[in-house]
Amino acid sequence: MTQIISTQDQHLADIETLLDQCFGPGRLARTAERLREGNRPVRALAYVGVDETQTVRGSIGYWPLRIGHQPALLLGPLAVHPDLQGKGLGLELMQHSLAQIDTQSFAGVLLVGDLPYYQRSGFEVAPKNIAMPGPVDAARLLLRGSSEFVASLEAGSAHLVRPAPDLC
Repeated sequence: MTQIISTQDQHLADIETLLDQCFGPGRLARTAERLREGNRPVRALAYVGVDETQTVRGSIGYWPLRIGHQPALLLGPLAVHPDLQGKGLGLELMQHSLAQIDTQSFAGVLLVGDLPYYQRSGFEVAPKNIAMPGPVDAARLLLRGSSEFVASLEAGSAHLVRPAPDLC
């Protein structure tokens, strides 16, 4: 039985180990990592899934950013121990954390991932005029937000995505 709890300082080393295990040594070279550099995680939205021994089995985090001028969040990384992948913990972490987001403060959530997985939580392919700080497969750039938020991003020219540590 896995329990979802808020991330505490004592979980941080275990989370790093889990991320290395799930994503390998190249994880820090990915474009999404450029949005974490010089940024601060939103601690109120950081969760872990722990087993009965309090061992971290999964984790999720969010980072503040701006898409154009609009405040939003970057979801990730979301990681689940390989022994538990495909058993619902990732979806549970995501749905629990998404329910906690103050939509008045953050209009939407952006991530780089597989649409069939994240679509179950309301994500869709982001408008083509969102510009990331590095290369990203446009089919994997996903967005979740109100129809008004998405429509505002579809309008106009490119919307640069950048870290926004001042939002925390």
